Amino acid sequence: MDQKTLHEGGEHNFPTAKNKGINVHCTNQADEIIKTYSRKDFYKVCLSKGESLIEYADKGIRTNGITLFFGTPHIPYSWEDIRLEKAYSLLFTEEFLKTNNNSESLQQSPLFKVGGTPIFNLTEEQSAPIIDILEKTITAYDTDYIYKNDLIRNYINLIIHEALQMQPSENFLKHKNASERVASLFLELLERQFPVETPDKPLKLKTARDFAQGLFVHVNHLNHAVKDITGKPTTAHIAERIITEAKALLKHTDWSVSEIGYSLGFDYPTYFNNYFKRLAGTTPTTFRGSN
Repeated sequence: MDQKTLHEGGEHNFPTAKNKGINVHCTNQADEIIKTYSRKDFYKVCLSKGESLIEYADKGIRTNGITLFFGTPHIPYSWEDIRLEKAYSLLFTEEFLKTNNNSESLQQSPLFKVGGTPIFNLTEEQSAPIIDILEKTITAYDTDYIYKNDLIRNYINLIIHEALQMQPSENFLKHKNASERVASLFLELLERQFPVETPDKPLKLKTARDFAQGLFVHVNHLNHAVKDITGKPTTAHIAERIITEAKALLKHTDWSVSEIGYSLGFDYPTYFNNYFKRLAGTTPTTFRGSN
């Protein structure tokens, strides 16, 4: 977690060892915390006041007033036409929020799961308790209280439950060039899975159907859009990116071939060997030995 990440607003400091898995902001420079971050493991809760356009998957919503937004690293989103007075932002990993292996995955939450609605238009009355929780989170974040991570987890869960009691916004916009938008989002979501950083966490999106679910579109619509805009099938893009990553891992890591295959979504080494040979023209072992 000890690292910095570049995003559209400039260089952004992400959680240090002291505050592992969590980062909190409150600033009048709203555009510095609203824009998309590139870390693929961070969830985001953002409360903003003002005007903007939130692009989420293949939909968009124009905000004007107080907006509560829940972002997941598994679905592409961005903020455009930003004219905000103020914004709060919480960034956290699923590992930070989960206290044990029996905790429900964030991906199952109505706020973060595929097909969920993560955008809420709030009244002043609705926003008041959430702002209070955010202010308390900021205070806790800046202290040396020994149990502050537990306290922050409770605050985040309180915000989630406050939102679950509300009616999400349904004022989504239709994009004029839907195919271009869907194709662009697919390519972004594909790239977001890489580079693979550990051999024990396999890719979650491996097929066109997986990506279609992540973008809230029918797989046939995705395939048509990608082929229409890029000239290549969805499966070709996925295969090329997997092979590119496989070659990089074979060349630059000491992971075994089976570990590399597993990290790329292949349950058995034989499947990975056959896949690699079919697309790269040689076996993984031979490729590694020639570099």
